[in-house]
Amino acid sequence: MTPPLLAITLGDPAGTGPEIISKALLEPDVRALCRPLVVGDAETLRRACTFTGSKARIATVNRPSEAGARADQIDVLDLKNVDLGRLELGRVDPLAGKAAYEAVKRAAELALSGEVAGIVTSAINKAALNLAGYHYDGHTGLLAELCQSPGATMMLAAERLRVSHVSTHVSLRTAIDRVRPERILQVLQLTHEAMQALGIEKPRLAVAGLNPHAGEGGLFGNEEQLYIQPAVAEARARGLDASGPHPGDTVFFRTLQGEFDAAVAMYHDQGHVAAKMLGIWRGVNVTLGLPIIRTSVEHGTNFDLAGTGRSDPRSLIEAIKLAAVMAAHRAPTVAPP
Repeated sequence: MTPPLLAITLGDPAGTGPEIISKALLEPDVRALCRPLVVGDAETLRRACTFTGSKARIATVNRPSEAGARADQIDVLDLKNVDLGRLELGRVDPLAGKAAYEAVKRAAELALSGEVAGIVTSAINKAALNLAGYHYDGHTGLLAELCQSPGATMMLAAERLRVSHVSTHVSLRTAIDRVRPERILQVLQLTHEAMQALGIEKPRLAVAGLNPHAGEGGLFGNEEQLYIQPAVAEARARGLDASGPHPGDTVFFRTLQGEFDAAVAMYHDQGHVAAKMLGIWRGVNVTLGLPIIRTSVEHGTNFDLAGTGRSDPRSLIEAIKLAAVMAAHRAPTVAPP
């Protein structure tokens, strides 16, 4: 089978995204699984190669179908949208935020049209994005709008631990208000489908409680009884292998040990702390609920390392591998009307 064509976004050009791309896309394991196409500014990537010592040949292509011909070459759909003379590495810059947005937008368009099998995103800086006039809380909200998928959510995957989220970038007060049966049920369904996309035919899903000890029978709060238990019961009635609510202080460990295939967290830090304890360089961020495949690094732009060549590409490598596996289990994308 021909490896899937994946669009890799350059990320914030003032950060380490270009540098980790220059390392990751020469890895034999990556090339064995996919045909990568970088979407972004070619000159920025060329400069990144000088920081990392990469011997890759940077070549521009006119269309995605031209990518992936040579293992020692990194193909770029060149957006020509970075002025290196004005860009200061390691700093929040609206020009960098604009370039990062344009790369994500173009990659999403390619995936929606079926020209690539999925997208893998390097880190963007939320402050730079917003200073550039794009008011999103990050990739998830941005892609949800580009793909007309308001119910999209985030899943983190690190080794055998996979954690999806009922809410992410909102205040804790707002997160509590979003713990409602309809949203929990939606995330359970998305998580079930994501596990099937990874080749797990009948995934076992665990749902975390909101309160300590999952409420301890109402002693520490009644959200479990009012909202979470009904959602789990409805999910089971629909044929999903869901259980819970389980205490949040043990459910992620049990998932990592293999008792469950994935867990659903009620809010951002509940799931993120669990996943990132395994190491941010090993984890992958996956957006669920989109009509396209999207994975990403689990870390940020790492401004402090920009230009040093010391950035770690492991999370990007894992994100590319996971996107390739998902693409192998998914039917071709059909653009929305």
